[in-house]
Amino acid sequence: MKTKRIFLAVSITALIVAIILISLRAYYVTIALVAGTLIIGYREFWSLIRRKKLPPIDERVRENTGKAIRNGFIFSAIASAFLMLFFSVNLTVTPDIVHVLGGLFLSVGAVYLLSYLFYDRVEPKLDKRGLKMLKIFLLVAGISLGAFIISAVLHNSMSALFGIEEPVFFFIAVIIAPLAFAVGLIGSLVVFITGLFSRVS
Repeated sequence: MKTKRIFLAVSITALIVAIILISLRAYYVTIALVAGTLIIGYREFWSLIRRKKLPPIDERVRENTGKAIRNGFIFSAIASAFLMLFFSVNLTVTPDIVHVLGGLFLSVGAVYLLSYLFYDRVEPKLDKRGLKMLKIFLLVAGISLGAFIISAVLHNSMSALFGIEEPVFFFIAVIIAPLAFAVGLIGSLVVFITGLFSRVS
């Protein structure tokens, strides 16, 4: 009963916010909010469509959901901090709030979904070596993304303030960071998909 109330409260809140955003003509944010809500509650919506009732919530599901929500919250906090840093220091970029919020909603929903799938289906199937490789690839992707943002901010700031073309940060932002991010992202996806479709030994 408590799960039903929480699910209804989240759905009604998302619907009210979506109506407000539509009245403000923030269509991209509305689409992202609805998509994020569907992604986060995909288990519940799918169970309602197929079985006309909410799925059972046992201890394992509750723990996995809690971890996924934690990861989504941490990601949203870090992403918001990076966005504020980027747009406050970068003097050459004017933020489009609608697109930024839309991308943020979708990203948080994707992080929640991937986190839940990882804890529910991937982690039990990976051995220690697989988990270690996944952590390394994720760390590489995260560091490279941070390096890209910081390098881009520093390069643009130095160019705007001192009128010089700074080559080191430009090289990191254009070549090194994207290559490292691609390696980390592809490696993480390979390990994730391998664990997702492998059988428990």
